[in-house]
Parts: sequence; C-alpha cells; structure tokens
Amino acid sequence: MNSQPIVFTAIIKQNGEMNAAFVEFPFSTEELFNKKGQVKIKATFDDKVEYRGSLAKMKSDCHILGLTQEIRKQLGKTFGDEVSISLVEDKEERVVEIAEDIAVIFNENPEAKVLFDTMSYTHRKEYIRWIEEAKKPETRKNRKVKMIQMILDGKKGI
Repeated sequence: MNSQPIVFTAIIKQNGEMNAAFVEFPFSTEELFNKKGQVKIKATFDDKVEYRGSLAKMKSDCHILGLTQEIRKQLGKTFGDEVSISLVEDKEERVVEIAEDIAVIFNENPEAKVLFDTMSYTHRKEYIRWIEEAKKPETRKNRKVKMIQMILDGKKGI
C-alpha cells in the first residue's frame, strides 16, 4: 500500500435536490486500497481544508467523497466549482474526545455508555458535538440528559 497521497481535481456535484455535495473519486479503490466498500480517508481540499471521512460506494460506478456545507463555506465554493483533493487512507483509530462533564453522566449511566461505545464513530461524534454546541450551561445539561435517554431508546444519532 503506497502512503503517497492521491491527488486529483474534481467538480463539486450536487446530490439531487439536497444541499449536499460530493466529488467522484476517479480511481479504483480496489487497486489502490484493496477495498471494494467504504474506505476511511484523510483529505485536504485546495491545500487548505482538512477533512476525515470516507470514500463511499453509492449507486454510482465510482466511489464518492462528500463535501460538507462547512467545507464548502471554508473553500468559498459551491456546486459546479472545481476543487483539488489530496487524500490518503486513514488507518488511525477514530477517537471521540469526551469532556469530563459528559464522562460523569456516562459513569452514572453505564448501560448508556456501553451502547454509546458500540456506535459508529460518526454517531458518537454527532452526540458529543450536539452537547458541546450548547451555548448555555442549562442547555448543555438538558442535552446530556436527553442524550442518555436517546441512547437508551436506541437512537443511533441526533
């Protein structure tokens, strides 16, 4: 497996009618990464915006890489614009940082923590980000309680 970044240029495409964008990955993931399905990657867009995500195989012939709204905003680009991409396979374990006050509520609810730990990195990250985006302490407190309830109810994400 080469550790050289794969560099290519692509046009940002719109996903149907949604405010969702992606670029097509113009190479074979099977040849490059020995994988047919999802490939975890670290990418840099236009040499300035870094992103950890996945190359996904949708109904398309090739794999695609999503560009979040946030990334498009940082790049100042939208559908139809060209973007340069440099990416490597991401072999690092994906760890979600959990603040102390969130760890405390998990300690009080071990069952929820076990369920949380079985979730995908993306879903764990969503929950933690949702709590950390709270502006007021009481909102944060309410969200922590709500998160535990949602996890125990089997909700995978926000």
